[in-house]
Amino acid sequence: MATILIVDDSPSQVAHFTKILEKNGFDYLVAEDGASGVALAKSAKPDLVLMDVVMPELNGFQATRKLSQDPETKNIPVIMVTTKDQETDRVWGQRQGARGFMVKPVDEEDLLIEIQKFL
Repeated sequence: MATILIVDDSPSQVAHFTKILEKNGFDYLVAEDGASGVALAKSAKPDLVLMDVVMPELNGFQATRKLSQDPETKNIPVIMVTTKDQETDRVWGQRQGARGFMVKPVDEEDLLIEIQKFL
């Protein structure tokens, strides 16, 4: 069973993601900001990360860059899940190391398809 790390500062988004993941048999971890997300990814080694962009302290772009540049976490796929819907955001996310990019609100079926691409 895959473990997915949710990095998002919105309690309603976290609840939405956890409901989908639980329903579909995934284990999950939650971090409320980029810095704690990076720390948790390093210690827990999840199979995949769902990363918000707009967060306090360390934003999702910065956190994704840290994960993708660290030998301990560089192989963990990151899917950015954000309200930022510009092509420049998508390109910048990929340059930071994100393998996927989804715009909120996300549909359950689309999210599961995206997760399966990387597991």
